[in-house]
Amino acid sequence: MAAITIFGKGNMGQAIGDVFTQGGNQVSFIDSKDPVENLGDIVVLAVPYNAALSIAKVNQAALAGKVVVDITNPLNFDTWDELVVPADSSAAAQIAAALPDSKVVKAFNTTFAATLKSRQVGDQQTTVMAASDDTDAKQALAAALTDSGVAFVDAGSLKRARELESFGFLQMTLAANEKIGWTGGFAVEK
Repeated sequence: MAAITIFGKGNMGQAIGDVFTQGGNQVSFIDSKDPVENLGDIVVLAVPYNAALSIAKVNQAALAGKVVVDITNPLNFDTWDELVVPADSSAAAQIAAALPDSKVVKAFNTTFAATLKSRQVGDQQTTVMAASDDTDAKQALAAALTDSGVAFVDAGSLKRARELESFGFLQMTLAANEKIGWTGGFAVEK
């Protein structure tokens, strides 16, 4: 059992919290007005990219030594036509640069809240893909997801966060343009 702290109580934060709770973990939530204290071993930034980066910068000391999970897709929400991070980087890399003493993991950004809640994408099990330079951090996340009803795939180093974010961006734009549903998405079959 892991202690999980989730910044953000929106659809994704609630869905991720439900997944971790089903996995037997202790979950707590922090919103923008709450004091940042008594953080769990795994901290999930379930807020938009700019807010996640700000949380990382402001709370660098409190997040030191923690597994910090970035779920963001750094979309330009004005145009829905581009990512707002440099082409050779990712939101996760930017957050990792702000948190040199934390173990940053990119995860949950290729799933929708509905597929986390249902644990299904079509007739396939929902899969959480994770990228990080810290193997122990990915193993801690995988362990916390055991018995949660979702599958886990190690997507490689933190460099793979760029591809995960591009994949999440594509999925979101397809849903926004009603090409796929917000209850659908892409499945990963092992």
